Amino acid sequence: MVFFEEKRREVMKHIEKYMLEKIGEYLKPVDTIWQPSDFLPDSTRETFFSEVKELQESAAGLSYDLIAVLVGDTITEEALPTYESWLTMVEGISKNEEGGWMKWTRHWTSEENRHGDLLNKYLYLSGRVNMRMMEVSTQYLIADGFDIGTGHDPYRNFIYTSFQELATNVSHRRVASQAKKDGDTLLSKMCGVIASDEARHAKAYKYFIEKIFEVDPNEAMIAFEDMMRKKIVMPAHFLREVGLKVGQTFGHFTDAAQRLGIYTAIDYVDILKELIEEWHIESTVDLNETGEKARDYIMNLPARLLRVADRMKNPMLEYKFSWINS
Repeated sequence: MVFFEEKRREVMKHIEKYMLEKIGEYLKPVDTIWQPSDFLPDSTRETFFSEVKELQESAAGLSYDLIAVLVGDTITEEALPTYESWLTMVEGISKNEEGGWMKWTRHWTSEENRHGDLLNKYLYLSGRVNMRMMEVSTQYLIADGFDIGTGHDPYRNFIYTSFQELATNVSHRRVASQAKKDGDTLLSKMCGVIASDEARHAKAYKYFIEKIFEVDPNEAMIAFEDMMRKKIVMPAHFLREVGLKVGQTFGHFTDAAQRLGIYTAIDYVDILKELIEEWHIESTVDLNETGEKARDYIMNLPARLLRVADRMKNPMLEYKFSWINS
């Protein structure tokens, strides 16, 4: 065990230089990247109240399920303190403030922080949401912890973030599309720029794992198999409301997303197939017997999951969320 931990630290140190070379591509300068105020009504202008009224009129046309998904997405984004602390505990992430991985974590966090900030303010102004109930759920999600089956292993953590950033890109992009159909062009633009951030972040984490496969393919393959056997759970899988147990709201949130086609079982399979292709899983060499078996499992998994997805029925059970006023 000590040997494997030491090897992982060496690998993380090895790929750190590649991360530093690419950080300017995967993260944008603070002075030029978009900020929430670029999209929201400006309270310093005389037109502020008329702009808020226009925002509320557009938001009134959003479906109940779409508001539920948007709130769930917002809570997920606002649980950022959990994700930052989780990344700083990953094995091989030097706690040196000047270290490259800490630099990445801080700058990635600073970009992600804008997402929850923007969506929270939009929902507050929309008049569609019971903000206190949403805030309680956000506090619960941070306080209840974050167990995604990765432990402190950098391979498993970066496999998770690769998958998860792709999933959030799909979700925000689909919300943007649905919002546009419902007549809310402002929300559509907001979710569109958030989705663009997530796609760029996904590219970074996929690159990190690609470099790991180059120097430690066997252990990377085993880590990939392990994460897929456990299944990639969403960051909000502990989501709950007042009076409910940990995770009880999450199923209702995912049902709403499934009904709208925002994020489905098919999307899960498509993301897996994308990672298999980008990490060249089929052609990976230097695998031992365990690594070969892990590769076989991964290569056969998309077809198995598609058969399961084809048998799944669209969830019809409707649920009254405490977050939503109307």
